[in-house]
Amino acid sequence: MNRTVAILGAESTGKSTLAEALATQYGSVWVPEYLREFVDVHQATPREEQQLGIALTQIEREEDAARRSDGWIFCDTTPVMTALYSAFYFGRVDAALAAVAANRRYALTLVTAPDTPWVADGLQRESASVRMTVHARLIALLELHGCDYQLLTGTLSERLRQAAKVLSSCPA
Repeated sequence: MNRTVAILGAESTGKSTLAEALATQYGSVWVPEYLREFVDVHQATPREEQQLGIALTQIEREEDAARRSDGWIFCDTTPVMTALYSAFYFGRVDAALAAVAANRRYALTLVTAPDTPWVADGLQRESASVRMTVHARLIALLELHGCDYQLLTGTLSERLRQAAKVLSSCPA
């Protein structure tokens, strides 16, 4: 069975912190956001034509994690976010990227609310107002496609409790 959890959310909403904490709590693995590594290595945000490669690398890392774990796998973002940001910043989504985002399946989808302090990081994060816009677009997109998700709010410990409740209700 697919035990992979998508952790989605706008910038600076605690996805990485939550993914790592869940992996620790469940003795499992987490898949860091490849985009963050890409930006760090290139010291620039990606261009439109680089979006598909970023999504495919994220998937490769998820699949590698799945080979290393028989438990939950917590993914700090998915191709859905890459596609959403492509639409936001470039006004369109490459057809291949849209297909990758639409066809990737996860056992559960957790969404981190934008109720944590917004923190600039110099390259990747734009503003608190962009964060709110992206969050609204993400929720609308998930609802449009009938994707079940759990919105996690509050402190890290509160989010961990909310996630544990959802995870415990998922069949083994």
